[in-house]
Amino acid sequence: MPRKSQRELEAPPPVRLVEPVLPVELPAPPPHLSLEAADWWRQTVAAYELEPHHLKILEAAADAWDRLVTARAEVLRDGPTIEGARGKKQHPAVAVERDSRAAFARLVRELDLDEPMPAPMPYMRPPALRSNRRR
Repeated sequence: MPRKSQRELEAPPPVRLVEPVLPVELPAPPPHLSLEAADWWRQTVAAYELEPHHLKILEAAADAWDRLVTARAEVLRDGPTIEGARGKKQHPAVAVERDSRAAFARLVRELDLDEPMPAPMPYMRPPALRSNRRR
């Protein structure tokens, strides 16, 4: 290996020009979402590279979450059973809560998110498949 001259040793390394990274305009959450679901939307679109069809799935998941929370509040307020024409029966919101929970879990799995879900039910996190997290 040849020796470097004094001039080569003193010369600064060549400057590499790097293209600046422009900020990405992130899609805003749909206006009908609750504050909790809208915050989750913002965190998710900031952390993942989502295609337009993913945003539709994300909106459906946020809607399912809001429906689940609303139904749970009704069940907590009224109790799991109500008085019907033929006696006590299951509160209709129990089925809505159950179905919304299942829909939310399926939709989040479809998005392949490995983020924790919004509180207060973090135990619903489905297993991750492959990551599409922003790098």
